[in-house]
Amino acid sequence: MKSNVPAMTDNTITTTLDTTIREPNMTASEIEIVLFAIERSRAQFAWKCGGLDAAGLRHRHPPTTMTLGGLLKHLTLVEEKFAAMVGPAPTNPWDDHDEDWEWHTAANDSPDELYKGWQDAMTRCRTALTGALHGDALDRQIVWGSARPNLRRMLMDMHDEYARHVGHADLLREAVDGLVGEDPPQ
Repeated sequence: MKSNVPAMTDNTITTTLDTTIREPNMTASEIEIVLFAIERSRAQFAWKCGGLDAAGLRHRHPPTTMTLGGLLKHLTLVEEKFAAMVGPAPTNPWDDHDEDWEWHTAANDSPDELYKGWQDAMTRCRTALTGALHGDALDRQIVWGSARPNLRRMLMDMHDEYARHVGHADLLREAVDGLVGEDPPQ
């Protein structure tokens, strides 16, 4: 199972993911701190999932049926749904799939598809957030089914989703090739 893959050049997909953690200053705003927490969790998740081939992404550690590939696809869906909620035109192209679709279809996807899908979804989510985060943005209500949480709550939920799955990825990655640790080397 690969652990060191060359960086992306031209149109080549890479399995090396960005694991850079950019610390905010000591007087960062609420928005900066919340975004930092999400970005740190994304970097930790990237470290735990990055650089693997198909076998590594499909590896299971019983009794769970969860895989790193399934986690990648699940968090791709989370990013897409979040971008759709805060973006200018809420749409979700994945709504017509069954509830656990991302978990049981990830094994059919290549590492390139899984990594690129997650990276593209993060880019769309970051773009949507950039457009949404101004003024009193954290108090802005978001349409989420019948609920109307504010953006602050949704950002914290997103962070919690990542934090939970970083823990899963930590255990799964250790079972694949022994990689352990809290933060990626900087």
